[in-house]
Amino acid sequence: MKLHELRDNPGATKRKKRVARGPGSGKGKTAGRGIKGQKSRSGVALNGYEGGQMPLYQRLPKRGFNKPNQKSFAVVNLGLIQKFIDAKKLDAASITEETLVSSGLVRRKLDGIRVLAKGEFTAKATISVTGASKSAVAMVEAAGGSLTTQAAAAAE
Repeated sequence: MKLHELRDNPGATKRKKRVARGPGSGKGKTAGRGIKGQKSRSGVALNGYEGGQMPLYQRLPKRGFNKPNQKSFAVVNLGLIQKFIDAKKLDAASITEETLVSSGLVRRKLDGIRVLAKGEFTAKATISVTGASKSAVAMVEAAGGSLTTQAAAAAE
């Protein structure tokens, strides 16, 4: 096989139908739009219009609620923190939100950083973040380190 022999599979590409190009094309004159009426004109958008009847999207009830002051946290898994410690990009002695951002593990702090317990964690690390899952705290303490959150610090 050579470059000039490359072809699409038969039937893989279809030629575009060119409308309004004479009677021989099968789509000449009115180009398949019929005669007169709103839909025969250009610039028509009848999406969701049901002939004056209340449209379906307006008949159905609204559902749900979006908190206007909802907090969004940057999420980090313990496995990734372990990888960065092994690669000497993080110092296990003190890991704060600032060190996580400066090491490149987290792009933005957002409303804080939350640690989750995905992956293996073996380093004896001192971690201080906004939030953490209970299993993440247990994993860090099982490895001999400590994980403090701002919520726990505020409660003390």
